[in-house]
Amino acid sequence: MVIDRLSRLASIPALILSALFFIGSALPSAALTLLRDADIEHALTRLAAPVLNSAGLNPKRVRILIVNDDSFNAFVIDSRAIFVNYGLILKVSSAEMLQAVIAHEAAHIANGHITRRTQNLKSANTASGLGMALAAIAAAAGGGQAAAGIALGTRSSAMRSFLAHTRAEESSADRSAAGYLTRAGISPQGMVDVHSIFAGQELLSVHRQDPYMRSHPLSSDRVRAAKAYVASHGDNAAPRPDDDYWFNRARGKLSAFVRSPKWTFSRAKKEPYPDVRLMREAVAHHRGNALQKALSSINAAIAARPDDAYYYELKGQILMENRRWKEALAAYGTAVELNSSEALILGSYGRAQLAAGQPKSAIQSMEKARARDFRNTTLLRDLSLAYAKTGQNGMAAVVTAERYALQGRIDDAGLHAKRAMAQLPRGSAPWRRAEDVFVAFEQAQKRKRNK
Repeated sequence: MVIDRLSRLASIPALILSALFFIGSALPSAALTLLRDADIEHALTRLAAPVLNSAGLNPKRVRILIVNDDSFNAFVIDSRAIFVNYGLILKVSSAEMLQAVIAHEAAHIANGHITRRTQNLKSANTASGLGMALAAIAAAAGGGQAAAGIALGTRSSAMRSFLAHTRAEESSADRSAAGYLTRAGISPQGMVDVHSIFAGQELLSVHRQDPYMRSHPLSSDRVRAAKAYVASHGDNAAPRPDDDYWFNRARGKLSAFVRSPKWTFSRAKKEPYPDVRLMREAVAHHRGNALQKALSSINAAIAARPDDAYYYELKGQILMENRRWKEALAAYGTAVELNSSEALILGSYGRAQLAAGQPKSAIQSMEKARARDFRNTTLLRDLSLAYAKTGQNGMAAVVTAERYALQGRIDDAGLHAKRAMAQLPRGSAPWRRAEDVFVAFEQAQKRKRNK
């Protein structure tokens, strides 16, 4: 598992668009810190697939990404990813609850809510109008305190109208999500349980809240609506043992990395799946610097599931972080043989190749990974180093520029983009990539001068 930081805009075109609409200083600074792990993301993909299919979305095109935040929240900012805080994953107690959250966020995508909110943002004509739109989006994405601060200073009919529209979208997403769950054969009771947790997390008492300045319906109302749906449509969902397994696996590995090893050892004893218990213990031993015990546990997990690429990937991580380069390369190599399409595994394999003194091979592996996952800034850091080690300084510069741009560090991105453009053949594909970053940098500079 690695920690990755990127801008909420998370793409070069989005950065250019933000500069053109004078919002670059508002959003890139609000960065997402992600927890990237191939195994956990695969488990979440397995859990999300039936829900996304039911919503008419392609599971291969909508990623489920984990935010390094212990609060109880999930959100979407575009149609390509659903962001779930790790605190939510650890808080829910069943696969159905997590799938209900995914269904709600999928509804925002399927119902076109993200597109409409973006259009509202673009149509704002004044700085105050932009501030109100940003506050509403921040509130919808869970930025409660920041959004509240903006809202308190913006008592306008425009803000009230925007938030009323957002509340209507939230209610619509709840209704759609319940239908997705039923069509997918997943118990809608999970939605009732999730809203029951939210009901205990209201920041202010109902009597102190202005109902017209809320971005979401009251949680008590959402609980009643979810219960009414279950009562009306019934709950005839059959058990889904595969979902239970992948939920336990994702939650187990995540907790092993974010909780203390002592906590993990005490809880892992009750783990119903033997291989998951061994995996959790391997992580805890690794974090406690007990290499041989960690290897013993992960090897036992591999023996239980010999074709599981993700257990070999974890073994590679354990070895890599203990500077056992050749052994790590072998473990990652087996993981790639078992699953050659997983971007995070390919990226880790490339990192191991680079550490083992094989930069040319590392570039091939990491470029394949980059083509599958453009958001991975850790990968871009390793890729730029591999290009530099092979003397391809222009490519190293453009990759570095893209990494800084994705992290919202637009000034640093502009510096490296200019350097790349000076070294790459003019008009080539890499040169055009550098130009895209440089355009975003120039627009950001123009905005600063016009303030």
